[in-house]
Amino acid sequence: MSPAYTRAVIALGSNLGERNDTLSAAVADLVDPPEVRLLAISPIVQTKAVGGPPGQPDFLNMVIAVETSLPPRELLDHCHAVEQKHLRVREVRWGPRTLDVDIITYGDLVSSDPELTLPHPRAAERAFVLYPWSQIDPAAQLNGERVGDLAVRAADFADLETFDGFQAPAPADSAAAKTTGAEVAPGPLERP
Repeated sequence: MSPAYTRAVIALGSNLGERNDTLSAAVADLVDPPEVRLLAISPIVQTKAVGGPPGQPDFLNMVIAVETSLPPRELLDHCHAVEQKHLRVREVRWGPRTLDVDIITYGDLVSSDPELTLPHPRAAERAFVLYPWSQIDPAAQLNGERVGDLAVRAADFADLETFDGFQAPAPADSAAAKTTGAEVAPGPLERP
């Protein structure tokens, strides 16, 4: 019997180092195991840092949709392992980082576990998550509202800029079957 797969939305961000290259490699790393299948990749947006110490470099942010047979906690561990591979350091809350990977949703699961709160507790306030998500799934909802509608009301919406340098990772031969149906959203910032 094959394992059951659950759709998950994962947000990625980077504001240190070669941000674009880090995001491209991180997407490939996230969908490398057979338990994680890529469904869609959003366009990248560039944003000012939200929260944390002042004077940080701008972030590149994006969202991917996957389906996974990993339970939520194992998916979180996998996301943390990908962050570590890209030298993520957790010294200052919301400080600069080479890579930040957050699980935004995991199916319809609602969890108040402080280590894995689902849906992500601040996602509904962050255009840098909501806008890219709306580009790959315009009908997506969070807390009963369309993510595109939430995006335009978010405080950071006015600061979003397009970023055209992203290269989606090419699926490896062994991963080609996993990415069937994957779509890459267009790059221009189209306001919902």
